[in-house]
Amino acid sequence: VQLQASGGGLVQAGGSLRLSCAASGSFFEVKVMGWYRQAPGKQRELVAEISSGGSINYADSVKGRFTISRDNAKNTVYLQMNSLEPEDTSVYYCNADIKYSRWSLITNHWGRGTQVTVSS
Repeated sequence: VQLQASGGGLVQAGGSLRLSCAASGSFFEVKVMGWYRQAPGKQRELVAEISSGGSINYADSVKGRFTISRDNAKNTVYLQMNSLEPEDTSVYYCNADIKYSRWSLITNHWGRGTQVTVSS
């Protein structure tokens, strides 16, 4: 399984970016998909996650500014980031819980990070 993320870049404070992450390969089902971020010298933290049924969880720091969504048919998760702040500058990582068969355990996967830089 591969998680291919795209959409990072450089933006001014107050601007917007949209991240996408598609899961590809051979598997039965993608369960929870989410985004994490890690700034230099800091621990990786959850930004937002969404289940296959649509349940959503956001970090308090992004509530009201970021919106996570997914297209189950495309096994793709999106993160719309509005009102970006310099504190949002981080490497953003896609994450997914995947089942390879109906009876298999869930395995967790990480994509390569994509850099988001917000200038003041």
